[in-house]
Amino acid sequence: MYTGAATYVVGFPRIGEQRELKKALEHYWDQKIGFAEIADRTRKLRRRHWLYQKEAGISFISSNDFSLYDNMLDTAMMLNAIPERFRTIHNEQELYFAMARGTSNAVALEMTKWFNTNYHYIVPELSDTMDFSLNADKIINEYLEAKEYGIRTKINLIGPITFLSLSKRVDRNPDTLELLQRILPCYVSLLKKMAFLDDEVYIQFDEPIVVKDLDKRTLELFYLSYKELANVDSRLRLIVMTYFDHAVEAVKTLFDIPIYGIGLDFLYGPENLKILNCLNGKKLIAGIVDGRNIWRNDYRSTLTLLKNIEKHVKREDIIPSTTCSLLHVPYSLEHENQLDKEIKSWLSFAREKLEELSDLAKLFFIERDSENHPSILKDNQRIFITKQQSPKAINPLVRGRVCCIEKKERVGSFNDRNDIQRRILNLPLLPTTTIGSFPQTNEIRKLRRDFKNNIISQAEYDKGIKKHIDTCIQFQLDIGLDVLVHGEPERNDMVEYFGEQLLGFILTKNGWVQSYGSRCVKPPIIYGDVSRPKPMTIHTIRYAQSKTNKIVKGMLTGPVTILNGSFCRNDIERSAVCEQIALAIRDEIHDLQNAGIKIIQVDEAALKEGYPLRKEKVAYYENWAVKSFKLAVSSAALETQIHTHMCSSDFNDSIHAIEKMDADVITIETSRSGNKLLAVFSAQGYDKEIGPGIYDIHSPRVSSTEELEEKIRQLMWVLPPSKLWINPDCGLKTRKWDEVRQSLTNMTMAAHHIRSGLQMLMLV
Repeated sequence: MYTGAATYVVGFPRIGEQRELKKALEHYWDQKIGFAEIADRTRKLRRRHWLYQKEAGISFISSNDFSLYDNMLDTAMMLNAIPERFRTIHNEQELYFAMARGTSNAVALEMTKWFNTNYHYIVPELSDTMDFSLNADKIINEYLEAKEYGIRTKINLIGPITFLSLSKRVDRNPDTLELLQRILPCYVSLLKKMAFLDDEVYIQFDEPIVVKDLDKRTLELFYLSYKELANVDSRLRLIVMTYFDHAVEAVKTLFDIPIYGIGLDFLYGPENLKILNCLNGKKLIAGIVDGRNIWRNDYRSTLTLLKNIEKHVKREDIIPSTTCSLLHVPYSLEHENQLDKEIKSWLSFAREKLEELSDLAKLFFIERDSENHPSILKDNQRIFITKQQSPKAINPLVRGRVCCIEKKERVGSFNDRNDIQRRILNLPLLPTTTIGSFPQTNEIRKLRRDFKNNIISQAEYDKGIKKHIDTCIQFQLDIGLDVLVHGEPERNDMVEYFGEQLLGFILTKNGWVQSYGSRCVKPPIIYGDVSRPKPMTIHTIRYAQSKTNKIVKGMLTGPVTILNGSFCRNDIERSAVCEQIALAIRDEIHDLQNAGIKIIQVDEAALKEGYPLRKEKVAYYENWAVKSFKLAVSSAALETQIHTHMCSSDFNDSIHAIEKMDADVITIETSRSGNKLLAVFSAQGYDKEIGPGIYDIHSPRVSSTEELEEKIRQLMWVLPPSKLWINPDCGLKTRKWDEVRQSLTNMTMAAHHIRSGLQMLMLV
């Protein structure tokens, strides 16, 4: 089907250039539109995305990369992997969103990070009693839909080994791979159906799990799966796609399997160069255009890489590709007219990466033998020469300060600090708090937007922000929370807010990236050395504290999360960038405590996101990540209580790093996981204080007081009450006020009731 200078895109963003999918979904959930309107809008989005790629000359364009919420959830629906608590829901759309978001009677499926990215996937729940069966309608329909526009797509599927490895069992057996023989027939049936779609059908099996350290059994099951799938029908062209690191073991495993091609990431897994002799005639989908970062491709460097690949793989068997799905980068630079023109010339978003692929294919396959460098190469190199000579990226004062800093961690042990903090803070047993943010209403968004557009003055803006802080403080006082927050009405995002105020960052207008479902973030771009020109949070936190005698937490984002939540410069080490950010946060903590703030939360929600996928690379990351956090909090006095928050993670492989961070209190996201995550802290003998989230903020569902009391009792089976804080899973920014009022009221009542019982026991 594909000849000549073929190009390949692993997957394309789906939220829409103006976040059309987000807006449609939220209108649907608010019952402002029906599902027919959702179907119409998403069909238009898919058409637009396919045509963008076709017009850019992309050969391999995906279908089934589009999802209304998440591809792992789509795969669970494809396999009829429906947990028992949802089986009374017979409407397919209602069932789909119930699994993602929960209902009044059923807790949503767990959600966690997709490998080491900021994208969250829905974790399927599996059991031996499930009646797995095939539902191929979405997949078939989208392929036929693309054909209406003259595009024969490759069909994207989550591969069976990755699907099972990222799922969880809810019966007594934790082994998800044991279910392979139950779901593999569904995949076989699907392939048989797809074989009739065309004379040749290309199918991309996403198997990123194989870039991790796998045991012998998993690799054997991987081999057996593709041995069976590769022989279903001769019309099928199977491609096993890997990304985010190297897949040396997997390539060896597939040596004699008759699949069409293997996708390898050469930017984040350079070790893949060592295994090219094992392709055994397969097409190489060569990941050479970065699908995870936003810097323009250096054509000369990439052409050198392709020529090195060509030493081991025939040129006609090489298909230049994005390293992974472009889901992880914004759509286009087209609407970014406000950006510094020089810095903008250094950038490349999803649509620009399509052009880069086409350029590279032309240079590598067609014009490589011309005597003179083609103009596209010269134009590209001119950008890199200008960038290297630009003074915008280097700040000698910042680099000098980093070299001269002496105090890099707090003084005193946790026990010393804890004794002092308990006396000063005088908090009750099971203290209640929230993670930080309160609902971002339309009124708040309009206030910020009007201020940015110079429609209102600084004084009017400050008055509006104080009004919202007053509302948040009074509500928390009314329900009896112990440690308060100001609600963050001035903040659009936990990372972007700080990126706006730190030098070395640049902000986009429309650089949205999907985080989960309808939730999008707009990561700032770190282009140069980082510093803090002035205090960032003191005016709002000090105002909030002035409204109450109760403690109000200072709220900061940690250096590792700011780094991992941004598009980071690629001309110096990430560790060096993180150290610069840490110094800025260190200065902010110093100013906050001097302003009388007694508790300061330094969120490291994305610490786990940065973890390498290969064990041999973990120690290096942990070392500089922990050092950066400790540097950031090194200005905190003994009596200043430092909190940190971490989002959904498996803490088994990071507990040692968390201990070394030495925060006084850690809050974690656990409500969808029960006590499984918390048990790691107990088994490790973690001696600091912990706030396990007792209700899920990603769902509109409101837990009853009785349900929350039971959750607190379950927590006390794992950790003593003296170590426990009571809080939601995460910030409340995305929730509505009616949900928040009831949920926090119930949470506080549950904590007070349990606390009263414990106090009575102590008196007996």
